[in-house]
Amino acid sequence: MTAQRPTSQRPTSRRLLQLVLLAGVLGLLGLLVAYILNSPERDATAADVVREDSHVLNQAPDEKAVLVEFLDFECEVCRAYYPTVEQLRAEHGDELTVVMRYFPIPAHANSTNAAVAVEAAAAQGRLESMYQRMYETQGEWGEAQDSRADVFRGFAQELDLDMDAYDAAVADPATTERVRSDFDEGRALGVGGTPTFFLDGEKLETTSPEALTQAVQSALAG
Repeated sequence: MTAQRPTSQRPTSRRLLQLVLLAGVLGLLGLLVAYILNSPERDATAADVVREDSHVLNQAPDEKAVLVEFLDFECEVCRAYYPTVEQLRAEHGDELTVVMRYFPIPAHANSTNAAVAVEAAAAQGRLESMYQRMYETQGEWGEAQDSRADVFRGFAQELDLDMDAYDAAVADPATTERVRSDFDEGRALGVGGTPTFFLDGEKLETTSPEALTQAVQSALAG
């Protein structure tokens, strides 16, 4: 008579396989958690809210607060906040330093092109003029899926920039890298969308332009 295999052998093997799979899943989860915790995007200690080469729109002579904005010139919400930022500069220019940093959202086809154009203008001392031009005309080129670099070049001509120098700056990989460095550092600081504001080094959770105004006024009053 053939001996029967113990009925407990198959369940034991299946249980062992389940334990091995569970251990593998837990191991992968552990690696994922370690990656997230050590990701540069979450390591704010290696990043600065303001760097030596950051673009200062307004340097307050009697500085009481510093407002930093990570922005995307193609972002409609940034455009909605733009008048408020300009008003804060106008009303509190003596006490409020305002810094602009690039954060072109990859999903926006011309956000990097716009930032590069602004950076090229900044090389000729016309940062603010091009910065304002981008927001004033956003409705004309925003959301276009093809390149609008020629439109931005037209802005440079209207601003009477040295076009040979402008074209050279736009074509220079270092200009794009300058924009990218702001973007990468923004991610390291926890920026995930635009506009993102930092006030005196602290990230703001603003829900409206009015909330931004209130936060700034409170900082200046304090």
